[in-house]
Amino acid sequence: MLNKGCSEEDLFSFLSKKKQDDLDHAFILSSMCTLPHPVAVRAHDMFMETNLGDPGLFPGTASLEHLLIERFGTLFHNKEAGGYATSGGTESNLQALRLAKVLAHAKCPNVVVPESAHFSFKKACDMLCIEIRCVPLDTNWRMDADLAAEQIDTNTVCLVGVAGTTEYGMVDPISDLAKIAVQDDLFLHVDAAFGGMVVPFLPRPIPFDFALPGVTTIAVDPHKMGMSTIPAGCLLTREPDMLNALNIDTPYLSVKQEYTLAGTRPGAPVAGALAVLDYLGVEGMTSVVSGCMKNTERLIAGMETFGIPRAATPDVNVATFSCTKVPERWKVSWTRQGHLRIVCMPHVHRDRIEAFLTDIGDMNA
Repeated sequence: MLNKGCSEEDLFSFLSKKKQDDLDHAFILSSMCTLPHPVAVRAHDMFMETNLGDPGLFPGTASLEHLLIERFGTLFHNKEAGGYATSGGTESNLQALRLAKVLAHAKCPNVVVPESAHFSFKKACDMLCIEIRCVPLDTNWRMDADLAAEQIDTNTVCLVGVAGTTEYGMVDPISDLAKIAVQDDLFLHVDAAFGGMVVPFLPRPIPFDFALPGVTTIAVDPHKMGMSTIPAGCLLTREPDMLNALNIDTPYLSVKQEYTLAGTRPGAPVAGALAVLDYLGVEGMTSVVSGCMKNTERLIAGMETFGIPRAATPDVNVATFSCTKVPERWKVSWTRQGHLRIVCMPHVHRDRIEAFLTDIGDMNA
């Protein structure tokens, strides 16, 4: 820490130089986050100082959190759903497993997840001392429900399915998993951190939410396709009071118990997330998703024109290819199986897709 503070001009000159070292979103094709919508930024600024960890001090902000959960509950076919705003999918998945473990009372708990599960489940299981059982994927990169059923035993506290896998953009057979959950009276968590704000707005939505009787909890991230400011996630529960099982005493706060993971929780991204949902509505979000899916289809068609085959036909806006090299200016990623992975987020406009394809064509000429 400096002995004497610097001038505001020097400070922001320094910060500006550091900001310039960040990558330009125009060339970022690998991220499941995007530029925040202007209304999210404006709402975020309005609630910058609020702390949902002490909601009695910020009742207006707390009411926005309740509205956000209600919006997602309605979108996911359960207006009475419970839940709260998290820092993102990792926290949501951790809390879902924590809840499942508490409710099950198993001596040697295990959780059954697809091989495509986000790495946050490994973190969660390490912290919660839960055995993780990974289920192989089928030829379409989706969880094999029959193999999942074989992994379940009396110590299984949770079954997990993914709606919009991180690597291949697939939706697991949640309907089949829900039937297994009902049959075995098992907690079913759906990680829809990415797909939760894509699938409902597709022309033919794939069932994954509370419309399926077996689904217990759902994770969704507004800071991904919801274009909110970071960090903004949500964990929703089928029953409104389920999370009370995680309550601990908080005697010196404005509320005397809480079930959240973090203590201090920013209200600003919650306001930002709600602002985007209410500003765009279903029609606006449908338009955003439609544009992203069209760009995904265009990217796949263009790559295959150059003889670069798709690795999968995705359910959401994630494209993967059997390709080992791309021009250096583009920031892409690679799956564990070595496939090129591109996420067609809202900032990846059609002109960006065309520019990328032009570079690919030049490289393969």
